[in-house]
Amino acid sequence: MNEQLTVGIIGAGTMGMGIAQVAARAGHRVRLYDARPGAIAPAMEALGATLGKLAAKGKITADKAATWIGGIQPVQELNGLADCGLLIEAVVEDLAIKKLLFSELDRLAAPETVLASNTSSLSITAIASACQRAQRVVGLHFFNPAAVMPLVEVVPGLLSDADIVQRMHTLMVQWGKTPVICKDTPGFIVNRVARPFYGESLRIFEEGIASIAEIDQALKSEGGFRMGPFELMDLIGNDVNFAVTTSVWKAFFHEPRYKPSLVQQRQVESGRLGRKSGHGFYDHSGKEPVAFQKMEPALARKITQRVLAMLINEAADALFLRIASREDLDLAMTKGVNYPKGLLAWTDEQGAAHWAGVLDELRNEYGEERYRVSPLLRRMARQRGRFY
Repeated sequence: MNEQLTVGIIGAGTMGMGIAQVAARAGHRVRLYDARPGAIAPAMEALGATLGKLAAKGKITADKAATWIGGIQPVQELNGLADCGLLIEAVVEDLAIKKLLFSELDRLAAPETVLASNTSSLSITAIASACQRAQRVVGLHFFNPAAVMPLVEVVPGLLSDADIVQRMHTLMVQWGKTPVICKDTPGFIVNRVARPFYGESLRIFEEGIASIAEIDQALKSEGGFRMGPFELMDLIGNDVNFAVTTSVWKAFFHEPRYKPSLVQQRQVESGRLGRKSGHGFYDHSGKEPVAFQKMEPALARKITQRVLAMLINEAADALFLRIASREDLDLAMTKGVNYPKGLLAWTDEQGAAHWAGVLDELRNEYGEERYRVSPLLRRMARQRGRFY
């Protein structure tokens, strides 16, 4: 894989255009297709405007902006992607639609062409089942905005060729990204491990332990997170966040750790989706600025310890089930969602026994499987072991 590689992008939405920009920036010829009539032209105009602003600020040269935008060629038919060496789809998160698309790509693409999906939650193995050459299908999950966020989860399906997976990992490095390899399980790394950041925070609010603003403030001031969970849910969109949680919960056969929150469901049902609707957990109309108040340090520590214990348990369980290496697990959380530290490295600071103890207290209090300690974290606690 080199600069002579032609990259085809299917889908001219936010993610598709971001990936197209990354590929063009790396020097590749890019072909862009979207089945929606008239979708490409405004997307190209928006990208041109974005690059123009970067050039005006002196972050890139005008020549570079022109070269990158000029390297993306819109095509009107799917057959216009037939000579691409790598095809990346970034269409709607619907398994039936993706399988139909991949069966078409499998027929039109040359045998050596790699077929990649940018899915954030669907099974790569299931998508690849629509193809005669399932071994050439792989997941390349970029994070939004794709042109800025460094992480890419490289996800092999059950039948993916190991050489193709390694080539994609190498290519992502060449594109200036930070790739991690993870098993084809629901949520991959980030969308699985990060679920308690939202779920446990919602639970703390449901119980009346602290207000939304207090929980956000605690996790920022005490935990060092850049954004609080409720701020982040409003940014992502409560509909999107709730859908991902529900998807992961169902995919893991209703695992209690991922159980969706009725509080968030009501937000979605009321249309309070966050920033995009003007109101979510906070008012984003600009009329009522968020005012964080001083809170008791003991409450901030209680909140942070509870949420962090659940996050650490999730990371330990992902390592226990060999979802990814310890290094890739920690890298994914720092590069994909800007956590202040890798969760496994964070575990070592106070020791596995401390975090297992926090979880045991929660399980004793609530009697729920939600708080059961991962076998690996329990073993580490018993042996006084360290992840690093």
